[in-house]
Amino acid sequence: MPDPHSGFAELFDSFDTDAFRLETLDDYGRSGNVDAYQAFLAGKPQPADYNAPWLAKLRTHTAAGRRVHRVHVLTRPLSPYLRFELGWGYRKNMTAGEEFFILDVTERANPLEGVPDFWLFDSTTTAVMNYDEDGAFLAADVLPLDWSGEFCRLRDLALAEAVPFESWWAEFGDPAH
Repeated sequence: MPDPHSGFAELFDSFDTDAFRLETLDDYGRSGNVDAYQAFLAGKPQPADYNAPWLAKLRTHTAAGRRVHRVHVLTRPLSPYLRFELGWGYRKNMTAGEEFFILDVTERANPLEGVPDFWLFDSTTTAVMNYDEDGAFLAADVLPLDWSGEFCRLRDLALAEAVPFESWWAEFGDPAH
């Protein structure tokens, strides 16, 4: 079976200015940090070294002036996985400079309905993320450069419609985690 990360992982080391992620799923529970997710569900405290490799990479990028940011499209009430991702993941990753925005479509139409999860690097390289129905990562399809204009438009729409995570979390977040 081909490696689903082939070529994709290198994009996190080779971008120059900007890495953007659009997240659209309510559950990525089988895609990474599975043990941490299970610990969260069991009510255990967040380990001090949670997400350490990603945090180290983020610190390197942000220290070099590179921006890493995301928009997550979601509805309330939050799924257990989203309580974990936002409460543990986002809040921890922010300490290393990653920026987060929320596009809450609980009481409005989703302007990105049907758009897949993707990463966009330097506004030129797009990787569409593929997951199975249980939230397990299958593969990333790195698209030809001529697709970048459409994904820049989708990124810009997502950012225009989203609010900063901190303000959304203050109003709707789960204070228990």
